[in-house]
Amino acid sequence: MIEELEDVILTCDLPEHGLARGDIGTVVLLHQEGKGYEVEFTALDGETIAIVTLAADQVRPSKPREIAHVRNLPANP
Repeated sequence: MIEELEDVILTCDLPEHGLARGDIGTVVLLHQEGKGYEVEFTALDGETIAIVTLAADQVRPSKPREIAHVRNLPANP
């Protein structure tokens, strides 16, 4: 089971939050014993991009030998 403060991988695009499948976030709160999660997504400089409530099927734990990838976010208007 995914625990609080664990890094997770987004399994779907969330364009309304500027997030894309594969983005890495940190679980900050468990909902209903792991049926959902509050996940914080940050830029590499520490700026919070979004804090989103997600269902368990919208995130997954990281796997061995995965590598992070960098992408630029559009500027906020």
